Amino acid sequence: MEPTATNEAFFYTGTYASADQPGIFLCALNKDTGELRIVSHMDGVDNPSYLALSADGGCLYAVSETEEGEVLVYRRDAATGELHLMNRKLTKGASPCYVSVSEDGKWVLTSNYSSGSVNVFPVGDQGTLEEMSALIEHTGRGQNDDRQEGPHAHSIQPDPSGQYAVVCDLGLDQIIVYRQEEGRLVTHRETNQPPGSGPRHLVFHPNSQWAYVINELSNTVTAFMYDQRRGEFTTLQHITTLPEGHSGEGTAADIRVSPCGRFLYASNRGDDSIVLYHIDQESGELEAIEWTSTIGQTPRNFNLLPGGILLVANQDSNNLVAFQINGEDGRLTHNGFKLEIPRPVCIAPVV
Repeated sequence: MEPTATNEAFFYTGTYASADQPGIFLCALNKDTGELRIVSHMDGVDNPSYLALSADGGCLYAVSETEEGEVLVYRRDAATGELHLMNRKLTKGASPCYVSVSEDGKWVLTSNYSSGSVNVFPVGDQGTLEEMSALIEHTGRGQNDDRQEGPHAHSIQPDPSGQYAVVCDLGLDQIIVYRQEEGRLVTHRETNQPPGSGPRHLVFHPNSQWAYVINELSNTVTAFMYDQRRGEFTTLQHITTLPEGHSGEGTAADIRVSPCGRFLYASNRGDDSIVLYHIDQESGELEAIEWTSTIGQTPRNFNLLPGGILLVANQDSNNLVAFQINGEDGRLTHNGFKLEIPRPVCIAPVV
C-alpha cells in the first residue's frame, strides 16, 4: 500500500533486528481515528536502531548499532515512502546509538556508545555521506563500576544556533559542547552532572533559552538555562522521573518537549511509564504532574506526532502504543490503538 492518504501521518520505526529480518518500518497514523498500520518494511541492516530524517525529508539516516558501527543513508521516495540505499560509512566506533542532521543538511553527526566516541560526516550530492571529517574519542570514567567504567557517548545533536554540537556522555557524567568548524569538532565547554547521573538525551525548548537532559542512571531530569551565543549551560533544577513510592530497578530513557513549550515528557523503563511535567513559562523549571503507564514493557523511545499524539516504542513488549495529548494540561489518554513491531527502538516522524 502506498502512503497516499492525506489524513495519515507517517513515521519510520528503527528496531533491534538482524540483517535478514525486517528492521526499518514505515508506519502510518490515521489522524481522524488514531489507528496505526504498517505501510512497508525493509531488511538488510543489523540493528538499525536510531533514525533521523533530513530537514527536507528527502533522506533517512540510520545507524547500525553493532561492534563495527555504521551509518547509512537512504533516499526516500516522496510518493511511496520507500527507501533506497545511497551509501554507508563505518563510524570507526562501537555500538553507534544516535544520529542527527544539521539544519542546513550539510553534516551528519553520530555517537558511538560502547567506544565513547563521536563523528561528523559531510553530506554530498543527494544526501550521500562523504568521508568522515571528525572522530573524537572521549576518555575517563564515572563512579558507577557497572555502567561508567569508561566513556559512553549516548547522543549528539546540533544546538539551535547551528554553531555547536552537544554530546551527552553517560559514562563521564558530562554534557560536552563542541564548536562546529566546517566538519571539525573543537571542544568548547564541559558541564558536569552529579556523579552517577548518566546523561542520555537532551532536548531544547522552542524558545532556545532552556534545555532539558534526561539522566538514565539517576532517573532524573536536569533543567538548564542555555546561552546559545556562548554555547553555555547553567543548571536550574534536578527533578526525579519516578513517582513517589517507586521501588525496584529502573532506568530513564527518552525526553521530549511539546511544540507549544508548556509540557515536557520523559520515559521510565522498569516503572514503564511516561511522566508529564509542566514547564514554568517564566523560569523554565519543571513541576511533575502525573505518570501514565505505557501499556508495555521498556519504553525506550517515544515521539510526538501531528494531531496531538504521543507514540511510545515499548522495546520488550514489541509494540507501539498511542496516547492522545490533552491540549489544555498535557495529560495522556490511551486512544485504544497499538501496533505490533519487533523490538522497536526509535520513532522518526515524517514532517
